[in-house]
Amino acid sequence: MDANSFLMGGASGAPTAKFPTPGTVIGGRITEPPKLEQQRDIKSGEKKFWKDGDPMMQVVVTVQTDLRDPAIEDDDGKRRLFIKGQMKNAVSDAVREANGRGLEVGGTLHVRFTHELPPSGPGMSPPKQYEARYVPAANTALGVTQPSAAPAPAPAPAPAQGGDPWGTNAAPTGVNTVTGEIKGDEPPF
Repeated sequence: MDANSFLMGGASGAPTAKFPTPGTVIGGRITEPPKLEQQRDIKSGEKKFWKDGDPMMQVVVTVQTDLRDPAIEDDDGKRRLFIKGQMKNAVSDAVREANGRGLEVGGTLHVRFTHELPPSGPGMSPPKQYEARYVPAANTALGVTQPSAAPAPAPAPAPAQGGDPWGTNAAPTGVNTVTGEIKGDEPPF
């Protein structure tokens, strides 16, 4: 955390992005520099470690979404993505595909929960699988679209979540269905 983040309250006030059902998309412009943090146990708050003693790390990214939760006073739509596990693989693939060197303030990141795999054992949660799209800040500022071979197949209907304005099987507004080009901040999902 830098001095200004500490002084002004940092990203700690932004709610966590939630992916309740397959097809849920959350994303928008990155509003703060991504932060590398050690993962914590949800119940105890203790820092997590791998069996070999190395810390389990994650990247925390705050994005400006169109979400507003009436239960959160003065909700400004910012949401934190905790990028780890399979989501990390999806986001790093998206950054490489966009010819980026990493996530940067002003770039746009959209993440979609695609499906769950079977649990790895009794009492285990099914691992969520994701796909992501990233547009670097320079391209976003210039209105240049991310190169893309073709739009991804449309997901099953899901509740609209910050960055999924269509919420149906129809092609999303802002994506040219012939070329697959993205218009503006619209994700190509």
